[in-house]
Amino acid sequence: MQVIGAGFGRTGTRSLQAALDRLGFGPCYHMSVVIDQPFRVRQWLDVGEGRTRDWDTLFDGFRSAVDWPAAAYWRELAEHYPAAKVVLTVRDPERWYDSVSATIFRSALAEGRPVPLRRRIMRRLIARRAPDFALYPRMARATVIDRVFDGRVGDREHVLEVYRRHLAEVRAAVPAGRLLVFDVAQGWEPLCDFLGVPVPDEPFPRVNERAAFWGKRPRRRLRLIVLGR
Repeated sequence: MQVIGAGFGRTGTRSLQAALDRLGFGPCYHMSVVIDQPFRVRQWLDVGEGRTRDWDTLFDGFRSAVDWPAAAYWRELAEHYPAAKVVLTVRDPERWYDSVSATIFRSALAEGRPVPLRRRIMRRLIARRAPDFALYPRMARATVIDRVFDGRVGDREHVLEVYRRHLAEVRAAVPAGRLLVFDVAQGWEPLCDFLGVPVPDEPFPRVNERAAFWGKRPRRRLRLIVLGR
């Protein structure tokens, strides 16, 4: 592991993943990897519920890791991989909250509300065909919703306080020479300088995470039902 992303989801982590892959620090582990390979959901559930923390097995074959759930364990990963550099992606807190509430937190915020029949049928089919992926909500709660936010993702001020406190804790814990505080809008230069690699002669990746988040969902559900993975 050469690069650890300590930034919360929805702070440009998808763009950072693409950038690290391009710079030779890939494959880069991201929540999208967990979604694409459902057996990893169970691995993270074991981590979140305290059964194991075998980081070397979990990240076998990866040279970097960004986004949740890895970012929820940034302190443990930084200790386990002492030679790895740490990138803390940042974003305007208010805009970040609006984005995360409309995407990652959406299912948690909807808990307790009536579930449409079509969605209930879809969940049952996925649970039957892809039992590992059916554990995703439980895994997300154990590793992010409860661990990071005490389950209070509907409390805007609490979530924003957690976000700001997280930024301060990372800055305080990681030595300056090992840490880059990075807004993906800054582009290649600060990231490449920090990692000691040349700046590519191409635009910095700008992945529209929200569009990707919702655009892939129907295809993902179909694949789980048809292929079971």
